[in-house]
Amino acid sequence: MSEDGKSTVRAVERALDILLCFTSRKEWAMTELAERVGLHKSTVHRMLATLEDRGFVARDPASDRYRLGLRIWELSANMSGADDPAVIGLPEMERLRDQLGETISLYLRDANERIRIQAVQSDQAIRRVAPVGARLPLYVGASSKVLIAFEVPAKCEELLQDPSWPASFDRRQYREQLEECRRLGYATSVEEREQGAAAVAAPVFSRTGKLVAALSVSGPANRLTPEKMREQVPAVMDAARRLGAMLK
Repeated sequence: MSEDGKSTVRAVERALDILLCFTSRKEWAMTELAERVGLHKSTVHRMLATLEDRGFVARDPASDRYRLGLRIWELSANMSGADDPAVIGLPEMERLRDQLGETISLYLRDANERIRIQAVQSDQAIRRVAPVGARLPLYVGASSKVLIAFEVPAKCEELLQDPSWPASFDRRQYREQLEECRRLGYATSVEEREQGAAAVAAPVFSRTGKLVAALSVSGPANRLTPEKMREQVPAVMDAARRLGAMLK
C-alpha cells in the first residue's frame, strides 16, 4: 500500500474511533474527544469538521459540544428490517415485561463482548435501567453465560481462552456454571457485574437451530431473589422460544 493509502486508512480509523466514543456518552467536548482517542486537538478538530459537514455529528453552538448527527439515524434505519431481532422481539419483550414487571433485555454476542440491542424498561419505581447499545464483558452475567454455553463447542472454547479476561478469574468454576446452564437451559446471576442487581437469561435460537441472542430479565437483587428467578424461568424460556420462532 502506498503512503497515501496508509494515510487514508489511518484517517478512516481515527474518524471511526471518534464516532465510537458516542457509544458511551451522548455529548462530548472536542478536547474530551482528543484525550479519549489519544490524538492532538487540531487533528480531532479537523476530523469533527468533516464529520459535521457530512452530517455524522452535530455541534451545539451554545455549549460547543458534539453529539451524533441525523446521518447516523439514516444508517441505523436500514438495519431495522424483517430479520432484525431487536425489531421482531420488541412486542414479545413488552409482553414479558408486563407479565413479570422487570426490565427485559436482548443481547447479541459481538466478538468477545455482548451488546444490548434492545431493552424494555420496568415500570416499577425501583428498577434496573438497561441502556440500549451498552457493551459488556462475556465473563460475567447471566446473558454472557448463555451466549457462551450454547455456542458451538469450538467457538465456546475459543471464547473461554480470551486473554483479556482478568487473571484472577476462575475459569474452572465458570466452565461448571456453563455446564449447569446447558443442563438447565437457562442461566442466572446475582451481583456478578453490578452490585444489587440480579438476572435470569435464556437462549434465543432461530428456526434453523442457530444461537441468535440471549433474552434476560433483570432487576434489584432484593426483589429478584433466586427463588423468584426460578419462578420466572418458564415465562422467560417460553418468550425466548416464541421470539426465536420468528427468526430465520
